[in-house]
Amino acid sequence: MDATERIERRLKLHELRVLMSVVEGGSMGKAARSLATSQPAVSRAIADLEYSLGVRLLDRGPHGIVPTPYGRALIRRSVAAFDELRQGVKDIEFLADPTAGEVRIATQITAATGFLAGVIDTFSRGHRRVVCHLMTGELPMIYRALEERAVDAVVMGILAPLADHLQAEVLYTSSRFVVASTENPWSRRRRVTLADLMNEPWTLPPPDSPAGAQAAEAFRTAGLNLPRATVITYTDIARLALVAKGRFLTIANTASFTGLHAAIKALPIELASAQRSVGIVTLKNRTLTPVAQLFIDCAREVAKPMAMPRRRQLQKR
Repeated sequence: MDATERIERRLKLHELRVLMSVVEGGSMGKAARSLATSQPAVSRAIADLEYSLGVRLLDRGPHGIVPTPYGRALIRRSVAAFDELRQGVKDIEFLADPTAGEVRIATQITAATGFLAGVIDTFSRGHRRVVCHLMTGELPMIYRALEERAVDAVVMGILAPLADHLQAEVLYTSSRFVVASTENPWSRRRRVTLADLMNEPWTLPPPDSPAGAQAAEAFRTAGLNLPRATVITYTDIARLALVAKGRFLTIANTASFTGLHAAIKALPIELASAQRSVGIVTLKNRTLTPVAQLFIDCAREVAKPMAMPRRRQLQKR
């Protein structure tokens, strides 16, 4: 009997699903309700699974039922197995109708309002029957969604090093610019320096934030103190909305304002600040659906103009 046949005889998909439901709910009763079955049936399925494997899979903790190390190992692989089966069904659906399907993407809010919004707009024009599910949040949440296979990919600033089970493809390097409204007189000047802008109304991130530190470094490198900000907020969207009104200036990266406000323009100022690689993060050894792969291909195309040398980016704007 080969390994596959032994697994087939010892493990049943239903029993694995019961195990996952018990751990997720923390009790046999909650698992029974979520699976629309009886509690004795849930207990019997767990007992059969433990008997087949010869190890204890569950323990009772202070907050309910928790998996043993054996249980955690089995659940981790079970999540991957069920995900692969779902992906297989989606592959079949795609083969039957290549114009339909769904893709699930997670990102930070900044990328969602800039670069990724452009990708989704372009993709949806060419694939009108594909549904895009977009999740936004902080890094720990979107990483967890990827690891739990709730999303196909994450679009984000690449922070090295990534965990061993993740892989990244860099799409472009996000530069930082001083930005102004197209109605602002400074946006019509071909030559501008930071010193020229010291007395203008600024909206900046908090000085003690990473973005604030980068802004301060840009001015310090130019031999200047950070200008007095009229509005201080960490939220890129709020700062860009103020800039679009006409009076304010701010510092933003490419991912923040590209495609967000047609009324915002980067000023021709060379900022001495760190650049950041933006790309797509996926799970290693996970086969993406054809629809997800089409979305990633679209992201590559949208990113091509943003991967141009910095001076050509400024000229286009």
